[in-house]
Amino acid sequence: MTVKVIGLIELTDQNAFEQYRSKVGQTLELYKGSIENRGSITEIFWNELNCARFSAFVELTFPSQEDAKAWAHSPEYQALVAIRNTAMKLTLFAVTI
Repeated sequence: MTVKVIGLIELTDQNAFEQYRSKVGQTLELYKGSIENRGSITEIFWNELNCARFSAFVELTFPSQEDAKAWAHSPEYQALVAIRNTAMKLTLFAVTI
């Protein structure tokens, strides 16, 4: 079963984002993850859940829920959280395919 981790992103600091982006891929590889897609939001058709504003997204893939959880809570990724918190506001969730 493939697990997708989706991030809804509102950038707050471009320089911090570039620093985060240059390092996050290495943490994913350690936990069998990869970046499948990323991009800018061009239009929101409905927002009935009243989600906070976001302007970009990322789609990650992991072979299992356990790998995704291990990555999210790993010391390697946690070391980037302070940079991430400067770079963006983030909603991150997993879905199974």
